Formats: sequence, structure tokens, C-alpha cells
Amino acid sequence: MRWAFNPSVMRHLLNFWPPFFFNGIRVVELSTDYRYAKVTLNDRPWRRNINSSQFGGAMFAMTDPIYPLMVMGALGKEYLVWDKRADIDYIKPGKGKLTAEFFLQDATVQEIQQATAHGEKYFPEFVVHVKNQQHEIVCEVNRTLYVRKKPQHRPSERG
Repeated sequence: MRWAFNPSVMRHLLNFWPPFFFNGIRVVELSTDYRYAKVTLNDRPWRRNINSSQFGGAMFAMTDPIYPLMVMGALGKEYLVWDKRADIDYIKPGKGKLTAEFFLQDATVQEIQQATAHGEKYFPEFVVHVKNQQHEIVCEVNRTLYVRKKPQHRPSERG
């Protein structure tokens, strides 16, 4: 059972979502199978910090809903997917347009399905590198998700 949202529609909705729209964050690509996404952060003078580099909160925000969205899209309507934990390691100043790419491997989707098959919670971890136009890593974001089948789809909770 697939998720309700077409990836193309979801990409456009995210681009008009206020936390993305007003921060210059754009989802430029979201694959039809939810296995790949590319997000950019445009550089604007009003979003720079005191050191004239990109505001760190915007770099963190550009990674926020992407992995939960991809996992929901890959697993379908039977699952709850939430962000559980995240941290960011700023490596160098983010100058100019920044890009983050997100990959969801088939093996990871299968691992999640196996770990949650009987209604258990699972906490997959993902690493995202935000890069500048020279393809240098400016920050690394570690994201942990909460994934579990919805109550009506858990074997132990069905009649």
C-alpha cells in the first residue's frame, strides 16, 4: 500500500511550506519512489549570521522533514514515522548556495520493515552532508527517526 501523496505534489507543497519558503529552502528533486531527494538553500543577505555565512538554523532546517517524508513514502500508510533526535556538526562556514542530498537504500527500507514487523519501535539513523558549491562539506547532520506500525496494523493489537 503506497502513501497518499504523489512525490511531485509533495515536493511542490514543501517548497511553499513557510519554514522552507521563507528561508530560501527548495526541494529541487524528490524521486518517484521516495529513495532520493535534493534540497538547496539559497544565500540571501538577510539570512547571514554575524560572520557573513549562512545562518546555521537554516542549514539544520533544510534537513528537517526530508528523511521522515522519504521513509513514509517508501513504507506506506501502515507506519508512523517521526523525527526522534538530531544533531549538527558545523565543519566550515556555509557560504553561497548550499545543497544536501538524501539517499534511502532498499536495504534500509527492508531493515525497517523487518525490525517493525511485529509492532516494535525502530530507530534508524541517517547522516546528511550539507555541501557548498565547491562540493565541500560545511556541516554534517545526524538524524534518528522513530518508526512503528500504526496500532491497527500491529499483529499484537489486532483481534
